[in-house]
Amino acid sequence: MKTVCLLSRAMGLFFIVSLLACKKNETPVQNTFPALNEILVKSLSAGGDAAVPVSWYQLELKLIKESPGFSPPVAARAIAYTGITLHESVLGGMNGAPSLGGQLNGLGRLPAPERGKRYNWAIAANSAMAQIIKNLFPNASTTNVALITQLESNNLQAHSDNCAPEVITRSINYGKLIAAAVYQWSASDGGKDGYLNNFPTDYIPPVGPGYWVPTPPLFQSAMLPYWGNNRSLVKAGKPDIAPPAFSTDTNSTFYKAAHLVYQKVKTLTPEETIIAQYWADGGGTFTPPGHMIAITTQLVNDQQLDLGEAATILAQVGIGLNDAAILCWKYKYRYNLIRPITYIRRHIDSTWSALIGTPPFPSYTSGHATFTGAAGNILAAYFGNGYAFTDNQKTADGFSPRSFNSFTDMINEASISRVYGGIHYEFDSEIGKLTGKKVAQDVLSLNY
Repeated sequence: MKTVCLLSRAMGLFFIVSLLACKKNETPVQNTFPALNEILVKSLSAGGDAAVPVSWYQLELKLIKESPGFSPPVAARAIAYTGITLHESVLGGMNGAPSLGGQLNGLGRLPAPERGKRYNWAIAANSAMAQIIKNLFPNASTTNVALITQLESNNLQAHSDNCAPEVITRSINYGKLIAAAVYQWSASDGGKDGYLNNFPTDYIPPVGPGYWVPTPPLFQSAMLPYWGNNRSLVKAGKPDIAPPAFSTDTNSTFYKAAHLVYQKVKTLTPEETIIAQYWADGGGTFTPPGHMIAITTQLVNDQQLDLGEAATILAQVGIGLNDAAILCWKYKYRYNLIRPITYIRRHIDSTWSALIGTPPFPSYTSGHATFTGAAGNILAAYFGNGYAFTDNQKTADGFSPRSFNSFTDMINEASISRVYGGIHYEFDSEIGKLTGKKVAQDVLSLNY
């Protein structure tokens, strides 16, 4: 299918670059951090001012990998508030686009630029993203804190040529004001300290034949059992779809679903094995939400979006990922459904093993399906579902790039990968895709 891009939304978000105030130098400043040099090289391909947010997301993905406690829901939360901060910090250059203040749950009016004053919106974005990321990753290593400081300095220098000092100062200060306001609001959502307490000791899971129990290989306790109680970003009702009734009857829907997983793992093709491993995105990686935002930044590069366009799609995807995590975890601990490995070993084959390790939380619904369902449908609304692309985000991990003819293809592959891996029933993925799509629809109902 031919690669296409729907430009109607982008045309409405035409970005007035710094009110013609400043000329940019797009050559990255050299520094002594090899990791940062790699980030700057990747971000430079975005071109123009969009290189600023791309560089910050590249660094944020590194922080997600290396900062303790940034499990998928915690990572999704950080990505969301980063995107909201970016969007609001450059709003003054987006030709009258509306603020998310007053639209997102609990977010009031945010600081506005001074009327009649000039701003460099790339510098404002740089300042805002540096500040919010420092706040969202308080346990970042000393090295990574230094990277944050250096990246902020490099971006500032690269976008300050021929820019009046008062414009630079005003832009920096405005970015910090936006970041402070967003962070203050974020602190009341219920997830601020999630990275410190992924496994709360006061949670007591229900007991019964159909309920989740700790699973191999690590037999960890329940992860983030209260995350579903967090404040969502979008004020919209969410569906509540129950899983099939638990049963050990061989003619039941539940048994057949478990048996499908059992047989599939035993008969995986080489391609299905690769798919399961490619989408695993487990501990020590950029996580499934990180994978989605990485793909989004790649598309920003591929389509050479300007700063306003990039800010819009990155904010939308981030909001969707955050609310997908909350909804998925609400389901997980509402139903506390037994994982396939537990069911299969109890009722089908005691020697069976999944292809990949089962994560420490209930089965229903699939996080991967919900995350990709939300992000993929948002990306489809922006670029068109028939947009063909290649995901290059895991080549550094030894994987070949994976190509898709549409975002639906990506959603379906990521979702079924968890069945191939042996850690989800097919209905976990199907309902996850459905609820992820509903999250996307809610996000897209806002004004941007």
